[in-house]
Amino acid sequence: MSSLCWIFLMGLLRLKMPPKFQLLALLAFAIAMIFLENQIQKLEESRGKLERAIAIHEVREIEQRHIREGAKEALVEEDDLVVIYNRVPKTASTSFTNIAYDLCNKNHYHVLHINTTKNNPVMSLQDQVRFVKNVTFWKEMKPAFYHGHVSFLDFTKFGVKKKPIYINVIRDPIERLVSYYYFLRFGDDYRPGLRRRKQGDKKTFDECVAAGGSDCAPEKLWLQIPFFCGHYSECWNMGSKWALEQAKYNLVNEYMLVGVTEELEDFVMMLEAALPRFFKGATELYRTGKKSHLRKTSEKKPPTKESIARLQQSDIWKMENEFYEFALEQFQYIRAHAVREKDGELYLLAQNFFYEKIYPKTT
Repeated sequence: MSSLCWIFLMGLLRLKMPPKFQLLALLAFAIAMIFLENQIQKLEESRGKLERAIAIHEVREIEQRHIREGAKEALVEEDDLVVIYNRVPKTASTSFTNIAYDLCNKNHYHVLHINTTKNNPVMSLQDQVRFVKNVTFWKEMKPAFYHGHVSFLDFTKFGVKKKPIYINVIRDPIERLVSYYYFLRFGDDYRPGLRRRKQGDKKTFDECVAAGGSDCAPEKLWLQIPFFCGHYSECWNMGSKWALEQAKYNLVNEYMLVGVTEELEDFVMMLEAALPRFFKGATELYRTGKKSHLRKTSEKKPPTKESIARLQQSDIWKMENEFYEFALEQFQYIRAHAVREKDGELYLLAQNFFYEKIYPKTT
């Protein structure tokens, strides 16, 4: 009770009134003071609740603003995405690229073909600089899907902080070579009227191997390793163990996903799950679309066991096959943690992580 109240009470007691009335007055005063203090306490509690409510509201406003700003930043980030598919010849690369072309208008991104002179997979240093600048700063073309027969290019060597997303598809090396051999002679069903470089040559792949021809020589197998190895000179030295190890390193550390031709649908499905900004609807298109993306080499004849065995004797095949097996194992490992099969149908696994124990608490 405040000192002012005590002074008022003592003055009240000095008044000349019967003790009975003094006691009643004192009791009434005490009740009034208790009531007053109770009201004051309630007001204090109400003010505290109001202050806490205002603080919680302000925090939620800040959180909502951050969420809105984060959503905007996420959209800006997605619109700045660049995917590079440095496609290896005859690995179903045209088939897969056509899916990207079919979806680009619907999913609002740009597709750009990297057309190098004579399909040379190695760029000059000045072209490397130009390409890196184009990909990084050509905002009008973002988000972008670049594709072309070019070997891997490390953007960090040019001072770029945000690297593009690399993807690729590879194939069993002998199957790839056989497909390429017949493609040069007969073309495919994608552009059947186009004249190919070896058109008119009726020699089968088996006859080529038996005759020791250059178009089916083991040296022609050396392609997938250098495509993943990159622009280093050693990458293109046939049979280089350094190139093999560098290709493996790049596949694991620089590529988001590398599929295999034999399991292209799985590759498409996982890309749709990981990069819906580009590949939303890709799986359905692959399964039930007009199949405009499918492409087959004409007049292709499978090689005999003798031809295969002869190629498998070479060190180049052993290294290319080692790289293929390495890529296949990596792909199947990723797939095992992303896809399941039920009744002959593939489906993606649901999200299996969540967040908990989030501190500090906001309420």
